[in-house]
Amino acid sequence: MLLDKDKAIVAVIDVQARLLPGVHEHETLVKNCSWLVRLARLMDVPVIGSEQYPDGLGHTEESLRELVGPDKIHGKTFFACIDDPDFERAFQAHGRKQVVLCGMESQACVLQSTLKLLEKGMEVYVVADAISARNPFDTEVALRRMEQAGARMVTKEMVGFEWLRRSDAAEFKAFSKEFLR
Repeated sequence: MLLDKDKAIVAVIDVQARLLPGVHEHETLVKNCSWLVRLARLMDVPVIGSEQYPDGLGHTEESLRELVGPDKIHGKTFFACIDDPDFERAFQAHGRKQVVLCGMESQACVLQSTLKLLEKGMEVYVVADAISARNPFDTEVALRRMEQAGARMVTKEMVGFEWLRRSDAAEFKAFSKEFLR
């Protein structure tokens, strides 16, 4: 099943600046999450974000926070973002069934968000090159578990090409110039 930009929403999970230094390849994580958010903007796909206990753990990395929009990022204490009532209300308001997930940490909030979204009947696409954890082995096992549960594993470029579908799409020139170099 292909991703469809008219059915998709991007969820950026807990990419909080205070936690990043301990996360494996955190610069790549921020870069790839930002890439996805910029792509979503180009393709008119809604974006929503979460922050795990922001009062204690701080906010989303600043450049990513600005890209997502601070008003679209919801604080939570649940590990599964969709279990938070404010996040769920904002998420459901978009009426999208395909969820493109990126963020951290793979074995906690990304995994539990994926499993809960699947339980709610959503199609979940985990962007494997845009999730991470402190321990890379946690990411490896989380990816396997999410796939076994029914989530689809994708890369950021797979998302872009599936949303575009064809080289004569209106956004293809911008995609090729801004995202593939």
